[in-house]
Amino acid sequence: MAFTLELGEKAPDFHLPATDGQSYRLSDFNDAKVLVVFFTCNHCPFVIGSDEVTRATAEKFADQGVQFVGINSNSAKTNPSDSFEGMVKRMKENYFPWVYLHDESQDVAKAYGALRTPHFYVFDQNRELIYTGRALDNPRESEKATVNDLENALTDHLAGRKVSVPLTNPLGCNVKWDGKDAHWMPAEACDLV
Repeated sequence: MAFTLELGEKAPDFHLPATDGQSYRLSDFNDAKVLVVFFTCNHCPFVIGSDEVTRATAEKFADQGVQFVGINSNSAKTNPSDSFEGMVKRMKENYFPWVYLHDESQDVAKAYGALRTPHFYVFDQNRELIYTGRALDNPRESEKATVNDLENALTDHLAGRKVSVPLTNPLGCNVKWDGKDAHWMPAEACDLV
């Protein structure tokens, strides 16, 4: 079995606390026509470098029923700035247009097979995976990016077309797994394409 969720697979459920003081399950987003679940964090330069492009994409497609959900699964023991308190602070400073969830146990990251921050998963109305991988081809320096695979996938799907490039490798920092070296990745994790 692949480490990362494969195209056509259903979105794994979750029940996680958010920076807004509430907890959310997958079913809380049932109204979304398309759900974008992405693994992110507070410190990664690839996340920070591309956050404003992610914001622009979320805002561009919001009125078409696309909802974004950010999940931080990084161990705060590896990087203290990835703590829940850090998440709350980051949302207060940036007002991102997504719910920001904390996966302290890392169970959700394992269920989805998150490899890096950021790592995007796009699910259709049936919550089947139609795209996974990166948003930009240069998330660290988004001004130098030449392609936005996430936006292209959403555009294709919402136009009723099959996603032309449904699978890309996420670009970013490794997910920080509890008790592991900061650069550790599971043995069964590999490039997606």
